[in-house]
Amino acid sequence: MAIEPLPGLQGALGDYAIAVTQAVYFVVSFLAVYLVGRLAVQPLFERVLQRRSLDAHARRPLKRIVSVAVLFVAVSVAFGFAGYGNFLTSLATIAAAATLAIGFAMQDVIANFVAGVFIYTDEPFRIGDWIEWDGNSGIVEDISLRVTRVRTFDNELLTVPNSTLTDGVVKNPVAKDKLRLQFMFGIGYDDDIEAATDIIVEEAEAHPDILDDPAVSVRLTELGDSYVGLKSRFWIGNPSRSDFVKTRGEYVTAVKQRFDEEGIDIPYPVRTLDGDVDVEVTGEAVTDNLEA
Repeated sequence: MAIEPLPGLQGALGDYAIAVTQAVYFVVSFLAVYLVGRLAVQPLFERVLQRRSLDAHARRPLKRIVSVAVLFVAVSVAFGFAGYGNFLTSLATIAAAATLAIGFAMQDVIANFVAGVFIYTDEPFRIGDWIEWDGNSGIVEDISLRVTRVRTFDNELLTVPNSTLTDGVVKNPVAKDKLRLQFMFGIGYDDDIEAATDIIVEEAEAHPDILDDPAVSVRLTELGDSYVGLKSRFWIGNPSRSDFVKTRGEYVTAVKQRFDEEGIDIPYPVRTLDGDVDVEVTGEAVTDNLEA
């Protein structure tokens, strides 16, 4: 006589078979989605970033985000395909509540993170660019998804939240392949304006880092109390890779030396003081009229 399995044992075996089947479905579906993401989605995203000419440093955090997204999608699809609907629903509810709570607690962090993504995609500036914002200026040394680090011309390192740079106006003088600089040279009223102009132009043309096209221009733009202002406008190439502060300093120094050689004066400010000064000498008050 055959012995039939107990009803309880049959139920346990059936539940065990279902659990094993669900686990197999979970593993297979997870591996399928994850491999598709790794072999298709991530390489495609990498090509998109390369077409936008993003630096390797800029591509790294974005690729990490895509990797996390692929992993999350693979887990979610695997849970659904394996029939873990109740668990997935509970997980989604908990995740939504946690996201809401974290969102309120980390508004500034999230704002800076989103701003960092916009900086990577829109490229208002890149590492090595000279930028100006809210009265500050410097060279961009590093861009992360939360902050941007800028080295000022005084060699100070500024850590700037990304939202600060996306909410306001950021000036990027080196976004193009040329940068125009300018400097005001002051000469005396008795000096030869044409001779001074020729010197300013000649020294610009002699400097190797100042472009010949566009050519330097010099205009009389100011008649001050003690000087005539000649403003020089000149261009340099590859501003993101050249020391434009050094170039301007060398150019101004060369013009000053030529002015000294040619006897062209760079006058000091002049002040005229009128008044009476009382000086007491041996008990007597003597009034000297001083006029300078």
